[in-house]
Order: sequence, then C-alpha cells, then structure tokens
Amino acid sequence: MGRKRQGNGRDSNPKYRGVKVFEGEIVKAGNIIVRQKGSKIIPGVGCSMGRDFTIFSLVDGVVEFIERGNKKVVNVKSIQQ
Repeated sequence: MGRKRQGNGRDSNPKYRGVKVFEGEIVKAGNIIVRQKGSKIIPGVGCSMGRDFTIFSLVDGVVEFIERGNKKVVNVKSIQQ
C-alpha cells in the first residue's frame, strides 16, 4: 500500500526546511528559528547553530535578521522584564 513511487524508484520524506520564526516575532529559549542545508544564515547574538545547521534561540527575546558582508545573520534581542 502506501504512496505510489515516482520516477527513479526512490521515495524520500520532505525535510521541512526554511525560516520558522520571522523578524519581530518573540521566541523562547530553545525555539527553532531556521532549518537549513548548509550555513546560508549564520547565528549572531542570542542564538546558536546545531550539527544539522539548525539555528535556535538561546534566550527569550525578539528575532532580528541583519546582513553582515554578504551573509545573513540572525540575532535574538533579549527582552528585559
């Protein structure tokens, strides 16, 4: 049963890559911001990169995307309470 195979006899699952949280949105520590293949976007202040190039938040705050040279950088600005 299952899905019908297409093309060359291979059937891989979707990877669900892309930006998960956009600029100006609030994140909690540990939230995934970007899923990507390779380091197209690099982590800045308040976030880090996992082994599979996933960028995630280290602090609670607001997401900000900037350009540094020819690379995109994502920062998480901490919210003061």
